[in-house]
Amino acid sequence: MTVSGSSPNGGARPASVDESVGELVSQLTTDLGDLTRKELALAKAELQAEAKKAGKGAGMLGGAAVAGWMVALFVSFTIMWALDEAMDLIWAALIVAALWAVVAAVLATRGRRELQEVSPKPDQTVESLKEDAQWLKPRKS
Repeated sequence: MTVSGSSPNGGARPASVDESVGELVSQLTTDLGDLTRKELALAKAELQAEAKKAGKGAGMLGGAAVAGWMVALFVSFTIMWALDEAMDLIWAALIVAALWAVVAAVLATRGRRELQEVSPKPDQTVESLKEDAQWLKPRKS
């Protein structure tokens, strides 16, 4: 039914007061499609941000590892030559290797702990989807 004119409160009334069920279903489908696309875009943006942070951190750790390896190499040679004054070079090398084994174990443990704290789950998207689900549930009066 189409009605032209103004409403009792003086405001302009839309040309179409009653929309058909088909129009309502079409609008609902369009809105749900838009909502789904926006939720997927949010999830993608969150995951990209987390991946960028992880990649940047990994790159810095890689550079630090190369520099640290060079330092460790020269310090190890220095310690071995210093210990060579008190014992055979073979024993000095074994002691230095044992020290590096301890360092490697500690670093591996701490690195694993740090990686477990990275969150691959898009928290904002999950919260938004929960809100959408609440909105879609029928409300009891």
